Amino acid sequence: MTKDRYESPLTGRYAGKEMQRVFSPETKFRTWRRLWIALAEAEQTLGLDITDEQIEELKAHADEINYEEAEQREKAVRHDVMAHVYAYGLQCPKAKGIIHLGATSCYVGDNTDIILMREALAIVRGKLLGVIRSLASFADRYKALPTLGFTHFQPAQPVTVGKRAALWLQDFMTDLEDLDVVNGSLKLLGSKGTTGTQASFLELFDGDPEKVQRLDPLIAEKTGFDACVALSGQTYSRKQDLRVMNVLTGIAVSASKMATDIRLLQHLKEVEEPFEKEQIGSSAMAYKRNPMRSERICALARYVMADSLNPALTAATQWMERTLDDSANKRLSIPEAFLCTDGILNLCANVTEGLVVYEKMITKHLMQELPFMATENILMDAVKAGGDRQQLHEKIRQHAMEAGKRVKEEGAENDLLERIAEDPAFPQDAAALSALTDPSRYTGACAEQVTRYLKEEVEPLLRAEEASIGTAEEITV
Repeated sequence: MTKDRYESPLTGRYAGKEMQRVFSPETKFRTWRRLWIALAEAEQTLGLDITDEQIEELKAHADEINYEEAEQREKAVRHDVMAHVYAYGLQCPKAKGIIHLGATSCYVGDNTDIILMREALAIVRGKLLGVIRSLASFADRYKALPTLGFTHFQPAQPVTVGKRAALWLQDFMTDLEDLDVVNGSLKLLGSKGTTGTQASFLELFDGDPEKVQRLDPLIAEKTGFDACVALSGQTYSRKQDLRVMNVLTGIAVSASKMATDIRLLQHLKEVEEPFEKEQIGSSAMAYKRNPMRSERICALARYVMADSLNPALTAATQWMERTLDDSANKRLSIPEAFLCTDGILNLCANVTEGLVVYEKMITKHLMQELPFMATENILMDAVKAGGDRQQLHEKIRQHAMEAGKRVKEEGAENDLLERIAEDPAFPQDAAALSALTDPSRYTGACAEQVTRYLKEEVEPLLRAEEASIGTAEEITV
């Protein structure tokens, strides 16, 4: 294997084989031939002089791409579609005169792009469902485990480990909804001609507009689509690409949010991504267990989010009925976004299926902060026993400042409860104060929220989609 050429990390390290197959030259050119056959069959149905023998000849060679002839011809004519029309014609001498009849290059180019994006979205959807399933299981398992909540990454009211995971899950569920909306509305270009007028087909059908009108629905039916776009220039509106890219960007955003949280939690030693027995965390620091999978998710997600500008700019700058500055950009931006998203979802599945939770560390951190959070309950109980709220509030403030100073400056344990127990202004003894620091008192309806969400929204989806749940491919670490 030659090593003196650039190799894309997307194909060498990140994306799975199934997604790479979708965007391979083999799939692309076989789809071109499939579209040429569909066009010939539709034109035959509508009365053009195309024989069964010609169509059978096209079908017989549909999967036998003669690449060398096509590549040699493209060097001469500088046109990839016409080079493949020529190469196909060499294999199909009886049918070569009717290949691509009446069509422009976008007939195969644009329709293939839509077909491949729909196939790729199906792969994304299956893997997204897999991540949803593993997160649902994790959220259910830890729905009642109290953990320190954070706002601004500062200690805040406790939540549960499962509730936090359910928030990640809910983002991915939203991505699935968006994917289904966009995928369900994708339409082929059909066969619209050089400026979208179908003038060439009107000429072929001797000016019969009814036959021209029937052409696109026939092509859609033969390629498994419900419809073609009603209107176009030479190309379909590039906003279709933008809508697809927005779905992939949404998944990247959700994945990056989750992975960032996991990276922070791993720093706190509360939650940890999978780590193999012989895995090396650092070439210099042998003790390290870096969250490299979550870091890679964030890195790849950043690429997808930046890539989303490409179809937006392309759609915004198409002149009139078309310009060709979309072509080279589309060849890069769309496949790479799918390959990158595929890599992200493979990593997300790996991480969420193997998350390690360190409950003692979670409890330790929570109990270090919980005395501060319990002060409101302590105050209310003391007032009920006859104390003056304003005076008690000031005493708690003073005790809290001293306890906080001791923690920060001396590295000592939080002794706020001991200080309050020793203060005669408060009626509660140490045992009563300790009872007020039961973490489950402060997590609100977290467990119930998770249970209800899983039962009402997630579990019905997973049952209905069981056959569609994809399998993540092995990651390269």
